[in-house]
Amino acid sequence: MLASVFNKTRPINHVIVGFTLVLAYFLHIFQNFDSENSIGFLFQKLGLLFVLLLSLFWVNFITNKNSLSENNAYTMLFFLSFIILFPTALGNSNIIMANFFILLALRRLISLQSLIDPKQKIFDACFWIFIATIFHFWSIGFILLVYVSILFHVSGDYKNWLIPFIALFGVGILLTMATLVFNQDYLSHIIDQATISFNFLYFDNLFQRIAVFFLGLLAVLFLFPYIGSLNNKSLKKKFAGRKIILSFLIGVAIYVLSDNKNNGVFMYSFFPLAVMGTSYLENQKKDWLKELALITVVLIVITLFVLQL
Repeated sequence: MLASVFNKTRPINHVIVGFTLVLAYFLHIFQNFDSENSIGFLFQKLGLLFVLLLSLFWVNFITNKNSLSENNAYTMLFFLSFIILFPTALGNSNIIMANFFILLALRRLISLQSLIDPKQKIFDACFWIFIATIFHFWSIGFILLVYVSILFHVSGDYKNWLIPFIALFGVGILLTMATLVFNQDYLSHIIDQATISFNFLYFDNLFQRIAVFFLGLLAVLFLFPYIGSLNNKSLKKKFAGRKIILSFLIGVAIYVLSDNKNNGVFMYSFFPLAVMGTSYLENQKKDWLKELALITVVLIVITLFVLQL
């Protein structure tokens, strides 16, 4: 039943996932609510919820606009499930903001294969990535995806290789202006984040470890069939698929490298993994297998979410 509800993009799908995200978010917030919190704190949390909702619906837009799925809402549902799987992601404002800007960049990079206004798309993608870097330094890793996309589509024009430096200069100017206006040393804040840590013993409870293990199982289950499925795709979809795989690997690398680790850092990998999960469901010929797979994932996610509260 669940798979049949989301097998087409319908308004009711947006209502269901939006309501579920809001419910999960407030359950997490109330669990950590302190009566001494200021009104400003509450507005900040509402702002983060708004960004999460935008990210959720933007994922659906990217997927359908670039034909990454067969006109269904599975990607949106998987993305929501991964967010719920890691409640710590709901309270990590820097990761939420950085991931939102990375999603904006991915939209431009995936659509680069149309070869319409490639320079504008490269600049936009780089600009959003550098903005994301302000919130979380290691999101700079997605610049690799920019250069791979240039290599795939527009490597013949040397000017395209220089565009990231122009975007970096533009963001640097904006950052300097913000420093002068708000009298805050944003550059030092970014530099302080440029540290590497391989300490993975940050878990607060056993269920956070189980959630990571479950995500790893899904990654293995979804990744290798997705790689195999690209052989039967058109050249355009092959390029898009390779970008999805690379963006997933970059997301995992960011988690490995980041200092001050928490499960929320996995958020960079949620979108590409959701796309691969969608492909996995679409390749299941029997409807009951789709239902079983999707219901199993959702039930485990909800159970782990409740146990981590």
